[in-house]
Amino acid sequence: MPWQRPDDRQPDQLRPVSFQVDFTSFATSSILACCGNTRVLCTVTVEPGVPKFLQDSGRGWLTAEYRMLPGATPQRQRRELMKLSGRTQEIQRLIGRSLRSCLDFTALEERTIIVDADVLQADAGTRTTAITGGYVALADAVLKLLEAGELERSPLVNSVAAVSVGLLEGEPFLDLQYQEDVAAEVDFNVVMDGSLRLVELQGTAESKSFDRPTLDRILDLAEKGIRELSSAQHRALRQ
Repeated sequence: MPWQRPDDRQPDQLRPVSFQVDFTSFATSSILACCGNTRVLCTVTVEPGVPKFLQDSGRGWLTAEYRMLPGATPQRQRRELMKLSGRTQEIQRLIGRSLRSCLDFTALEERTIIVDADVLQADAGTRTTAITGGYVALADAVLKLLEAGELERSPLVNSVAAVSVGLLEGEPFLDLQYQEDVAAEVDFNVVMDGSLRLVELQGTAESKSFDRPTLDRILDLAEKGIRELSSAQHRALRQ
């Protein structure tokens, strides 16, 4: 029997996506990124200086931190204080790698950009929403630095967005929500830049293996979703 989506979306349909700019007041940039019922607060802070391995290089750096707030899921999540879980470390490294892919660090000079992604509410796709919203926050912060005369030129060389695709009953579905994520036979997170070039793939056969033609179908569906997400990002930044 074909998989029936809980929210009646088509297999190639994203959940409703929105980006609320300037959601908080004190960070250089703050974006509330919403993808269906998943909500992630993405903030950007810019600090002078770089890690030791980049000192006196004339190049900047970007790092990311990811946390899930205690009330983000039906059962309270304990705060991660002294020791981060392996999942948290893996996700924040993915966010950092993805966002660094769209920067020219020489244009940033010796500054460090810190992207914080805090999950306020989770309904699957928190890492992909954090990357997609994190780019909007990053681009907004760069615009503010240019307007303030702190940067001579934009360090942004491309945009970046991410989406999930899962295989359910042998068919690919775009942008999984929680009920679909836990039932998926194959689960992929796909990161692409604004030119639809691949930045990173994370794919796992959860219950059964899959062939190369199926992978091509998954990537085709991800490309469609990322094209739509990129358009939504650009619309948010024109507000």
